[in-house]
Amino acid sequence: MELTGTEIIVECLKLEKVRVIFGIPGAAIMPLYDTFGKYEELPFKNVLSRHEQGAIHAADGYARATGEVGVCVVTSGPGATNLVTGLANAHMDSVPLVAITGQVPTAMVGNDAFQEVDITGITLPITKHNYIARKVEDLPLIMKEAFYIARTGRPGPVLIDLPKDVQLSKSNFNYPEKLNKRGYNPSYKGNLKQIKSAAIKIMNARKPIIIAGGGVINSKSSMELLKIVDKTNIPVVNTFMGLSSFPKNHPLFLGMLGMYGQYAANQSVSNADLIIALGTRFDDRITGNLNQFCRLTEIIHIDIDPAEIGKNIFAKIPIVGDLKYILQQLNNYLEEKKEDAWLTEINNIVEKDPSRKIENGSLLSSRFILESLNNFFAGEAIIVTDVGQHQMWAAHYAQVNFPRHFISSGGLGAMGFGFPAAIGAKIGCPEKQVICIAGDGGFQMNIQELATAIHNRLPIIVLLMNNGYLGMVRQLQELFCDKRYVSTLLAGNPDFVKVVESYGGIGYRVDKREEFMPILQEAHCKNEFVLIDCHIPQEENIFPLVKPDASINQMIGVD
Repeated sequence: MELTGTEIIVECLKLEKVRVIFGIPGAAIMPLYDTFGKYEELPFKNVLSRHEQGAIHAADGYARATGEVGVCVVTSGPGATNLVTGLANAHMDSVPLVAITGQVPTAMVGNDAFQEVDITGITLPITKHNYIARKVEDLPLIMKEAFYIARTGRPGPVLIDLPKDVQLSKSNFNYPEKLNKRGYNPSYKGNLKQIKSAAIKIMNARKPIIIAGGGVINSKSSMELLKIVDKTNIPVVNTFMGLSSFPKNHPLFLGMLGMYGQYAANQSVSNADLIIALGTRFDDRITGNLNQFCRLTEIIHIDIDPAEIGKNIFAKIPIVGDLKYILQQLNNYLEEKKEDAWLTEINNIVEKDPSRKIENGSLLSSRFILESLNNFFAGEAIIVTDVGQHQMWAAHYAQVNFPRHFISSGGLGAMGFGFPAAIGAKIGCPEKQVICIAGDGGFQMNIQELATAIHNRLPIIVLLMNNGYLGMVRQLQELFCDKRYVSTLLAGNPDFVKVVESYGGIGYRVDKREEFMPILQEAHCKNEFVLIDCHIPQEENIFPLVKPDASINQMIGVD
């Protein structure tokens, strides 16, 4: 069957069971969008975003919420370069994406043609792999490989650059059934000898602790982790990317680890004699000062990416492979145990954790908002955050009991991520309530996606933590720059309620505690897009935190 390049792309997307694409058309990708228009019914939903960064963040949020590969389609030049932040974000957080960019005709590539950029060269360091399709005959194999690479091993983004003449050319369509990608062969099973050694080490440990990272979510191994914890009574802490991999309401969950981590998590890890690290790369936000991180602690490190093991922290027992398989095997060699002295020590630490203490006050604080949210949705909503203080407040206080129910930009920390990611999450999981928690700074970075959300009738609730500042930077200026608040006061903020209403949505403003819950209930009953503009104290801070280059057990903001 002879098809055009664009028809081949559509057929490939259909065979890969793509349900949604996000994007914006332009001249170089027009043939593909024109092909979309020829279908009486497209085999997937085509969502028009209002900015290319909004499109790729939406595809990212979709991928994180569903576990499927997110897809976005944009044009060449500025359309392609507007994906760079989103690609870097997905690359650092191991999110499976396929980004398709238009390109000038192959004969014009390299001539500085209108809207031409070397997007494969630009994105080489921030994609798992990328392609430029120079012949229409290559398209089926390129598409097959792109989805395979994006979703297997350690997931990540793949970019396909699509010259205009390749889109218009014709070729016979044969989609490969199997792949043998030379040089790409992820290891899944893990070394059995190492697994047995890990089991012995765990059984002999007196003060063991589990660090569960984002790899637990990607490998769908939350149940395997829970079985091991219930058998061995080993406490669990999460990395930021690992939040939602383990139920927050479990009695052995101690919170998030790291620079903005919780006291109980940081202190318990610092006092452990054995760390079982699952799907984490030990980045600097987790370890603090590398030379001081758990110097006397032995480490079992399990990860599907061999490049991450030993990169930052020495592992006594390294195991490369898929966490789900390895945890299943590990559980076979573990016996029931309970270190009462260690659990007593941890309980004493937990009692000192400020995030566990009841908050006293009358102001509309971030913690009050999040605990009210917990009371209303009982931890069943998908929480999507932007980046800043509100992100860390949500990490501390938002109740999340199911995998893929906490979505945020981790490694890159990209402001502007949260709102479009919430759009993607809601489109991917329409049956679930999606709550976007954003700051007034980050929300404005992709505020144009209000049109996308409202036009598509997405009943998302946005909780805007409005303090009139770039709050995280302002807090650092308060603590370390003698309160010299340079370029962090957001003078000239709009009336967010009126902005939302101008797009056709519903907005509320909340200033007092007693106003919040009735408005949240009303917003939920509307079943429409709603923004709640929450005016919180301007100098409210996130504590505790670890000073730069300090050990993670040296926290400020703890009594």
